[in-house]
Amino acid sequence: MRKGIAFAAALGGLALLGAVPALAQVAGENPGATGGGMPQLNFGHPLVIAQVVWLLIIFGLLYVTMDQVALPGVARVLEERKRRIDGDLEAAQAAKGRADAALAEHRAATARARSEGQAAIAEAVARAQGAAATRSEELNTRLNAQIEAAERRIAAARDSAMGALRQVSADTAEAMVSRLVGGGTDRAAVERAVDGELAARGRA
Repeated sequence: MRKGIAFAAALGGLALLGAVPALAQVAGENPGATGGGMPQLNFGHPLVIAQVVWLLIIFGLLYVTMDQVALPGVARVLEERKRRIDGDLEAAQAAKGRADAALAEHRAATARARSEGQAAIAEAVARAQGAAATRSEELNTRLNAQIEAAERRIAAARDSAMGALRQVSADTAEAMVSRLVGGGTDRAAVERAVDGELAARGRA
């Protein structure tokens, strides 16, 4: 600030030194001028010279003040504003980067969840198919066992029925033969005849 004041004083002094010859010439050409025109142009008056000097000094001080105080403050404000805008832009870029990363992570998680869901569904279907095949095989095995048992029971019942029928047929045939011939009969021959007849009917 002191350098600015000294610069303004030097500037005012130089201006005064430069203006003195011109003012002296004007005063010499107009001796005793009392203001026939504009008072501001009456350079023969000592106050006009003082006003010009002070004008130059004040102008220099204003210039120094603007150069040393006002303009640096404006520059600092502009720089701070630029720095703040740059910071906001960097923050926005960082936020955008984080948002893009979050979106990519969300998409990856969605893809993983979809893949895991499809794998789980496929595994559940495979398990269900395996369980159904196992139950079907067990059911077929049980049905086959029941069918075989039923066939054995049917065969046993048929054999029992055939034995009873053979006995009844043999007794009936023996009684009929006894009545026809009026005497005893050969039981073995009657049974052989009944067996042959039953065999022939079974083949038919």
